Amino acid sequence: MGDGAVKRGEVPGGVKSAARTVELLEALAQAPRRLTLTELAGQLGYPKSSIHMLLRTLVGAGWVEVDDRGTAYGIGVRALLVGTAFLDRDVVNQVATPHLAALRAHLNETVHLARLDGADVVYLASRESMHILRSGSRVGRRMPAHSTALGQVLLAQLSPEEVAERVPAELVTETQHTISNHNSLALELQDVRVRGWAAEREQDSLGLGSIAVAIPYGRPATYGLSCSIPLTRFTDAHQRDVVQALHEHANEIGGTLRRLPGA
Repeated sequence: MGDGAVKRGEVPGGVKSAARTVELLEALAQAPRRLTLTELAGQLGYPKSSIHMLLRTLVGAGWVEVDDRGTAYGIGVRALLVGTAFLDRDVVNQVATPHLAALRAHLNETVHLARLDGADVVYLASRESMHILRSGSRVGRRMPAHSTALGQVLLAQLSPEEVAERVPAELVTETQHTISNHNSLALELQDVRVRGWAAEREQDSLGLGSIAVAIPYGRPATYGLSCSIPLTRFTDAHQRDVVQALHEHANEIGGTLRRLPGA
């Protein structure tokens, strides 16, 4: 499964240096702290000399920043400008923004907008609960789709064959509750297709569950809404309320998008 994945730095018909630059930026963007040249070389599997040349160019262009000692590198402000430009121009994000606020006000739980990107989901917007005990998710966070309700509901929009091609052969486990084999994932996705929404408990984070629905726009749908709920509040009655609210707003978002010129 996922055998068609290309090797690091290799993009069919692409330029190797450009592909390596993208992977370098992604590694820095996903790291919780600045990384040294040695750490980047170990993570990416490229020669230090090649990475150093790329870093010098990216630092000069403002895409990467280096500490005062010149030994640790982090993502630069120019990357932020590109990221916010995507959000500003993403019509789904624009249409969904007031719905996220309305969902948070109605449910008083943290709600998210995300999209499927390969075998991952990328979080585009969140509105946090007003409860003291609440969850959060930063914009741009990338998570394995199989371990989140958002990812599962969006994978369920694909055929079993498409899912098999997309997800990796080895499923990363975030907790002991994460789906860890392809047979279990296939059964879960079939259940999601039947009921029209996904739910998970502690597959992504301990003490936390989530419910998600796909936004009915595009074939297959690639955007979804979710609600993160601490298990102390994850009751059957609350689940029913969340599912209903998510479906109502997802349908409204999808309807608005389909009425836009050129949709």
